[in-house]
Amino acid sequence: MAKFGNRIVVPSQLAVILIIFAQPALLMGQQLAVNTPPEIFAKPTTASAEMDPSLAGHASAPAERNALIIRSNVRTVSSTKLVTIPTLDEHGFWDRQNRTLFAMNAALAGADFATTRRNLNHNGTELNPLTRMWSGSTPGLAANFAMETGGVIGVSYLFHKTGHHKLERMTSYVNLSASAFAVSYGLAHR
Repeated sequence: MAKFGNRIVVPSQLAVILIIFAQPALLMGQQLAVNTPPEIFAKPTTASAEMDPSLAGHASAPAERNALIIRSNVRTVSSTKLVTIPTLDEHGFWDRQNRTLFAMNAALAGADFATTRRNLNHNGTELNPLTRMWSGSTPGLAANFAMETGGVIGVSYLFHKTGHHKLERMTSYVNLSASAFAVSYGLAHR
């Protein structure tokens, strides 16, 4: 647990806060406004024959002169459609690299399950407090590691859909390194 001001924050709340702050588009909602169109009508000005030669004979009607100037200064605004151009950075979610990373995550989660189960059967203790909740039974422990792999795929998909392709791959790399450490630690402390 961590203290945030005078409030105690549990790890699950801290994880949600970190995920929210990792999404800058959520924090920049005010800055994503659409450009405003240019001024449609010109400001009314006084008319003279020098500005518009067609008004030379209408010196007695000032309101008519202003109306003619406003009508002559009307600009049309064309509507534009936003077109997104794919960059070279974009890729499909189930491309070869992601499939490989997810398969490696699943394999290391299976190896972590096997070493953890073996150590628990030989009177070892689970050091991860989140996994410790599920370590009472083999199906519970298997479900924990399956949810871990599914969570990695889900978070990677979230990053992919929001355009954070480096974070998408980084999620798998971080989990791979954590699982590799857990397996090597479990094998070293049998």
